[in-house]
Amino acid sequence: MDRRQIVQRHNPELNKWDPLSPFSVGNGEFAFSADITGLQSFPDQYEVPLGTQSNWGWHYTGGRNRFTDQDVEYQMFETHGRLVGYPMKPGSTAEAYHWLRMNPHRLQLGRVSFRFLLESGEVAEAADVAPISQQLDLWSGVLTSVYAIQGVPVHVTTACHPSIDAIAVRVESGLIAQGRLQVFMRFPAPDMTNTGWAKAVFADWDNDDRHRTELREGSGNEALLERTMDEDKYEVRWAWSAGSLTRTGAHEFTLLPPSEQVEFFEFSATFAPESAQIAPSFEETMAASKLHWEQFWLGGAAIDFSGSSDPRAYELERRVVLSQFLCAMHSGGSLPPQETGLMYNSWFGKSHLEMHWWHGAHFPLWGREHILLKSMDWYSRILPVARELAQSQGYEGARWPKMVDFEGKPCPSPVAPGLIWQQPHPMTLAELCYKAQPTRELLERFRDIVYESADFMVSYAHWDEAKQVYDLGPPLIPAQECHSLAGSKNPPYELEYWKYGLKIAIRWAELLQETPHAKWVQVAGMMANPPQAEGVYLAHELCPDTFTAKNHDHPSMLGALGVLPGTMIDREVMLNTLLKVKEVWKWGSAWGWDFPMCAMTAARLGEPDLAVDFLLLDAAKNTYLTNGHNYQRPGLSAYLPGNGGLLTAVAMMAAGWEGGSNLNNPGFPQDGSWNVKWEGLKPWL
Repeated sequence: MDRRQIVQRHNPELNKWDPLSPFSVGNGEFAFSADITGLQSFPDQYEVPLGTQSNWGWHYTGGRNRFTDQDVEYQMFETHGRLVGYPMKPGSTAEAYHWLRMNPHRLQLGRVSFRFLLESGEVAEAADVAPISQQLDLWSGVLTSVYAIQGVPVHVTTACHPSIDAIAVRVESGLIAQGRLQVFMRFPAPDMTNTGWAKAVFADWDNDDRHRTELREGSGNEALLERTMDEDKYEVRWAWSAGSLTRTGAHEFTLLPPSEQVEFFEFSATFAPESAQIAPSFEETMAASKLHWEQFWLGGAAIDFSGSSDPRAYELERRVVLSQFLCAMHSGGSLPPQETGLMYNSWFGKSHLEMHWWHGAHFPLWGREHILLKSMDWYSRILPVARELAQSQGYEGARWPKMVDFEGKPCPSPVAPGLIWQQPHPMTLAELCYKAQPTRELLERFRDIVYESADFMVSYAHWDEAKQVYDLGPPLIPAQECHSLAGSKNPPYELEYWKYGLKIAIRWAELLQETPHAKWVQVAGMMANPPQAEGVYLAHELCPDTFTAKNHDHPSMLGALGVLPGTMIDREVMLNTLLKVKEVWKWGSAWGWDFPMCAMTAARLGEPDLAVDFLLLDAAKNTYLTNGHNYQRPGLSAYLPGNGGLLTAVAMMAAGWEGGSNLNNPGFPQDGSWNVKWEGLKPWL
């Protein structure tokens, strides 16, 4: 397969302003999103923020310990004869509730911009930038931006170093010699004050007294800027080929290129929590970026849809190629990512652990399990937090929280404390890594995660003496979040996932030549049957109006067969459910990962035409922008769980699943309209 050709035929390009599709360069731990100038010169042209973000840059408003989880009010829920508290509402502790929800928040590390001067001396506006030609080369990770200011060409090359949180830029233009091109860095105030994904609160460009920016070191071609916000600090080391730096604002520094007759200059900027090293040169960064991304594309799996006659094939291939690039950049770091990756803050920059599966399950299937393993060790680091959460609620083992900061601490929320479907995720992700690297070392590496996850699961399941089964909830909130904590019981997906996760724990104990916990075996074998009525599965046992009043949000009952093997699922009933969902679901309310979830269910049911239809369903939240991001709604134009889910579904549809048919590409139509070639993909579970 000509992998380079497959990738580069989908290099995203722009010849006009696109307010939803800034392009990014990054390395999994750090990313820089640029406008059509190659920097962040005209942020007001975009409906989404132009972010500079990292996995290490966080801030606590007013200091780290302003409030703790002991300062919020807990609502008590009857739980099979006892009361368990969950911080669902602000109650009488609104200040602490909202502070903990918003803190720590991920930082916008700063804006790096051009300032262009017109012949009149006035500062150019966005309308003065024309014509436009911008391309992101996926094979090298390098962004090239070509345009003109009053007819004077500007050529900008932007790259990110793969192992250092640094960008490097080369600018070629006659504007330099004319003294009409400057570069400036500006730093925002750190606080979050609202929902966290809207542009207005991502970066606060007022309130200069809430932070400090100091020039700590400076020489002819280099400067070290120190940023201080309450108890938090970070550094920016800026280096340039020629020119001079001057402070132009309380939190702004401007680089003036040399006045002599030069046609280009280069600069690099390194961002670091401390001890920012000398920024690598432009040439070094370019060479490192090219090597890194070439190895990425050559090292994993590849798929080619070009031989297909279905007119949707090219668009699916585009989505697949761009999703690989975006997931590596935004979801491939040492932390479970936020849902917008390193683009800008969603939900204050925090991670949603129920989404980690959707962000990362595809990596082992595409031969890139080493990328997922980076964030898997994080679960080992926060295991004490998960143990404490379980113990505080009267359970054994470790309960994985839902909405967390970089240290795994949960926060108050009207939904998050009640979710449980993130609980088996680390077990499943560890299982995927083991199947890709079947070694004892890997089993031992994640043994405690798997075992203690299972210990919580059997402690949480409740024995129904009358029915002789183990129930889940109440209280719980299913993956379909529109249900109440106190009124939800036995959602099909969670029931199947409980059994599946416990089976993983049992199998791992056997592989480690240890005796599985007897309770794991007992609970796994006696889970309640997924509830159904009139030939279809319900959202949960207490929801007879699933397809009338609750036919919105996630149709998560479908995940019990598709995402999961469905050992407790009746295939005919699930097919009826899938068809019912297709008919009556309010797709405008669904989310990006719902479409690949439905496709996986259709594929496992032997309905490949339906699988493709779901994967490419014409719906607002199944939109993939020019930059490849999965659009959801105004203010949420990047949604990485959709990209990751797409890659998992496509791998399954091409390589099949364990215990499936021997057909080639079993999830794609077999009538000749789809000619799918691939190499290196692994079958789904």
